[in-house]
Amino acid sequence: MENTNWILQLLGRLHPLLVHFPIGLLVVALFLEILTIRGKKQGLRDGIKWMVYLGALFAGFSALFGWLLRTQEDYSGDLVDYHQYTGIATAVLAIGTALMLRNTLNKQQIDLRLYRGMLTITVIVLTIAGHLGANLTHGEDYLIAVLPWNKEPYQDVKSDLLLSELQKSKTITESQQDRLNLEVRAIFAHKCYQCHSENKQKGALILETKAGVFKGGESGASIVPGKPQESELYRRITLPAGHKEVMPTKGKLLTESEITLVKMWIQEGAHWSDQAVKVFPEAELALQKPELPQADHIEHPIDKLIDNYFKEHNLNWPEDVDDRTFIKRAYMDVIGLLPEPKSIQKFKEDTNPNKREALIDTLLNDHTNYTQHWLSFWNDLLRNDYYSVGGKAPITHWLYTSLMNNKSYDQIVTELVNPVKGSEGFIKGVKWRGVVNASQRTEMQAAQNIGQSLMGVNVKCASCHNSFVSNLTLEQAYGFATVFSDTILELNRCDKPIGKMAKPNFLYPELGSVEGKTVSDRLLKLAEVMVQRDNGRLYRTISNRFWDRLMGRGIVEPLDEMDNAPWDAQVLDWLAADFVDSGSDLKHLIRRIMTSKVYQLPMVNYKKAEDLKTKYVFKGPVTRRLSAEQFSDAVSQIIAPLYPQVAFNPNGDDIKAIRIWHLEEELGRVVLPEPGKRYFRKSFHVTNEAIDKGEILISVDNSFVLYINGKKLKENENWKTVDKIDITENLKPGKNTIAIIGGNTGEIANPAGILFALKLDYKSGKSELIKSDTSWLSSRELPQGNWVAVNYDDSSWKKVRNYSTGNFKNWGQLLDFTFKPHSEKYARASLVKQHPFMKALGRPSREIVTTSREDQATLLQALELTNGVFFNEILDEGAQAWLKKYKDDSNVIVHNLYNKALGRQPSKLEKTAMLEVLGSEPKKEELQDAFWAVLMSPEFQFIN
Repeated sequence: MENTNWILQLLGRLHPLLVHFPIGLLVVALFLEILTIRGKKQGLRDGIKWMVYLGALFAGFSALFGWLLRTQEDYSGDLVDYHQYTGIATAVLAIGTALMLRNTLNKQQIDLRLYRGMLTITVIVLTIAGHLGANLTHGEDYLIAVLPWNKEPYQDVKSDLLLSELQKSKTITESQQDRLNLEVRAIFAHKCYQCHSENKQKGALILETKAGVFKGGESGASIVPGKPQESELYRRITLPAGHKEVMPTKGKLLTESEITLVKMWIQEGAHWSDQAVKVFPEAELALQKPELPQADHIEHPIDKLIDNYFKEHNLNWPEDVDDRTFIKRAYMDVIGLLPEPKSIQKFKEDTNPNKREALIDTLLNDHTNYTQHWLSFWNDLLRNDYYSVGGKAPITHWLYTSLMNNKSYDQIVTELVNPVKGSEGFIKGVKWRGVVNASQRTEMQAAQNIGQSLMGVNVKCASCHNSFVSNLTLEQAYGFATVFSDTILELNRCDKPIGKMAKPNFLYPELGSVEGKTVSDRLLKLAEVMVQRDNGRLYRTISNRFWDRLMGRGIVEPLDEMDNAPWDAQVLDWLAADFVDSGSDLKHLIRRIMTSKVYQLPMVNYKKAEDLKTKYVFKGPVTRRLSAEQFSDAVSQIIAPLYPQVAFNPNGDDIKAIRIWHLEEELGRVVLPEPGKRYFRKSFHVTNEAIDKGEILISVDNSFVLYINGKKLKENENWKTVDKIDITENLKPGKNTIAIIGGNTGEIANPAGILFALKLDYKSGKSELIKSDTSWLSSRELPQGNWVAVNYDDSSWKKVRNYSTGNFKNWGQLLDFTFKPHSEKYARASLVKQHPFMKALGRPSREIVTTSREDQATLLQALELTNGVFFNEILDEGAQAWLKKYKDDSNVIVHNLYNKALGRQPSKLEKTAMLEVLGSEPKKEELQDAFWAVLMSPEFQFIN
C-alpha cells in the first residue's frame, strides 16, 4: 500500500493546477452566455457548450484531486472543510449544469432560462470556493492586507515598546525573559501559525509548541539557542521579499522590530516561559468594585456611572418614560404578563414619589409569576427542556424550586457543577446515537455547557483544535472535560487521537486546582474554584446577561464572548461586584438595574445594525420584541388560553392517573384508536364509614357521558376542560360503578383517552383515590342491556390500554386536574413543552445552550401570525367568548380590547376605524379581525 501512496500524493498535488481550469472555463462561459441573451450572438453557442462541458469535467477532477490532497497531506481545520464542501458543491452543480444544457439543446423548443440560472449559481458557488482556497493558500487577509487602513497595529503597540525597554536594559531579568518569549510566540501566532501550527504543519514545522519550535522541520533544527546566525528560522525571516525561502512565504513579512525581538530572544538563549501566550485579548479574572464618580442630584450608583459615560460622549439625559409605559415594561420584565387595566389606573393615580421602586418590589415578591416567567431564560441558558434526550434528564423541578426560593447564584452554580438530586441533567449531556465526534462526548458537552453558559467562553472550538477565537487550547478543553470523566481522556485533534492524555484542570487554572481521585472529588473542587470572588468572570457573565435581558443589549457583546471589550467596564465591574456583595442575590441584581433612572429612559431604536454592534454607543434601553412566551401569555390573558396543557405542573397533585382507552390492534400491533364510541366500566367498594366528600375530576379526549351507579351525571365535548363533580350523594356503601361513554371524533384514527380521578374523603380522616388505570374494563360495541348498572355482568369485557405512554404519549398535564385549589386561569407558556406556534415565534429547541434569541421578525413568524391555523382557532375561540360576554356592544368591545392589550383608551381615529370594522352588530369574523389588528400593532408587539 505504501508503494502507491506517492501516486495519490502526486495526484493530490495536481489540485492547485487543475482548479484553475473550471474557474476560467465556467466564468468565461457565463460571460459569453450573457452576450447571447435575447437571441444575440448565437454563433457563440458551440463554444459555450464545450466550455461548460470541459468546465464540468475539470471541476469534477479538481474536487477529486482536492480530496486526495487533503487526505494524503494531512490538511485540517474549518477553512479546509469549507473549501472542500464548496468545491464538491461546485463540481456537482457544474455537472448538473452540463447535463441540463445537453438536454435543453436536444429539445425542439429550446428554453435556456433554467440552464442559465443553474450556470449562474454554479459560478457563484465557484467564486466562494475559489475565495476560500485563496485564503487557505495565501492567508485570510491576503487581498485586503495592502490597504492603508488595514495596517496591523500589533507591532506598533507591543513589539516596539518591549524592544525599546529591552534595549535600554543592561541585563535582561527573568521577568523580561518571560515577556520577550511571550512576545516572540505572539509574533509566531500572528504571522506563522497559519502554515506552522498543530493544525497545519507545513514542512513538518510547528511553531505553536516548545517541542515543535526546538525540533524544527524538514530543513532541520529551526533554533540554535544563543546563535541567531546559525538558526534556520532567523535566516528565513531575514531573507528579502520574493525569495523562495523567505518566511512567511505568504502574507505579511515580519517588521524590523519583530525580527530584532526574535534575534534578541535567540541570542539570550531562547528561553521558553511556562506562561501561556495570549494571542487574543483576554478579560481580567479579578473583580474590583470601582469607586463611584461624584454626580450632583444623582443617587443611584448605576446612574452615577452612566452620567459619567454620557458626559464623555456628549450625551444629555432624556426624560423618563410615563407611568403607563413604565408599568407595562416592569410587568413584562419581572413576571412576563400584561398589567390589568385597574392596576395601570391605580399606579397612574398613586402620588407616592417612590411608587416605581415599590412596584418593582411587589412584582419581585410575586414568586410564582416571577419564577414562571424567568424559567424560560434559565431553560434556554441551561439547555433544559421538558423531555429526556439521550439519557439527559430534565432539571425542571430543581430549577423551578431554586427560582421560587430565590437561591443565591453561588448556590445555583454549585449545585449545577456538583449536582444534587434533580440537577444532574445539566452536566450529564446527551448520549447521541451512533458514532459521534470526540468533541461531542458527554464529558466534553459538560465542559462546553459550563464554559458557555456560566463563564461566557467558547469551549466548542477548542474541543476540536486550539481555538481560533480565544486563547483556549485543545489541551485545556480536554483537561476540563476530564474533570467529568471516570477515565483519563486522550486528546483528539479534529477527531484524530494524538497519543497525549489530558490532566484534569479548570479553564482558568490560576483560580485553583481541581484534581482529585474521583469525579466526585473533582466536582467538589470545581464548585469551590468557580464560586469565589476571584472568579470575576462568573459574576460579570451573569450580570451582563441580566443587563441584556432588561436593557436589550449587553455591556459586552456577543454575550458568550466575555473577553470582548465592554462599552463601559466601570458599569459592568460595579454591577458584578455589587451582585457579589449582595450574596449573589439574583432578585437584587434585577432590582438594582430596574430601579435606576437608566432603566426608565425611553427605548432607543438603532436603525443600522452596525450602530447596535460595532459602533455602539449607549443612549438608553434598546427596543425589544415580545418573546414567544410573553406573546403567548398576553394572548391568553386577553383573547383565550392558547395552551390547555403543561409539561410541568408545579401545583398539581401526585395523582398519577393515566389516559386509558379501549385496546385497539391491527395485525397484533397496538394502533391509534379509530373514531367512534367506546364503553368503559370501573367498580369500586365503599366502606360503611361515613363519607365526608366524594369528588370526581374527568377529562376525555374527545367527549364523554358519565354515569355513577346507573345515573347520568355529566357530559362534555371539550377535552381541554376538566370537570369537577361532587358525587357524595350518589355513593352508597358496598359496590359502586363508574360507567363512561367515550367518544373519539375525526375521520381517521387519532389519539383518544379518558383521564379520571375520584377522591373519597371519609369523616374519619381517611382518604381513598380511584383513578384511570389499566384495571378498567372496556367494550368496542354498545353492550346489550343496562350496562351502566352496578350489577351488570362485564366479565367478557377487555382490559383497557394505557394510551399515555411510549409512542402514544400525546397529552401534557391539565392545570385543573387537581383537587388542590388554585387561581391559574391558563397555562403559562414557559411550562408548556415546545409547540409549533412558539417555535415559529423564536423559542429554541434547547438541544444546545441558547443565550440570546433572534429579535428580528422572520417570514415563518409572519406566516404563522397571518395564516396559521392554530392562531386563527384561538382568535375564533376568543371571539366567541367575547361576543358571549359583551353581546353586540361594539363600543364596549373596543374599549376593553384597547385597555386590556395596550393599557389605554383608543384614540378617536382608532375607535372610529374599529367601529367601522365591527359594525353595530359585530360578528365573530369581524371581531377576529379587530383582535388581529391590535395584536399585530408595534405598540403591542414591542416592549417600549
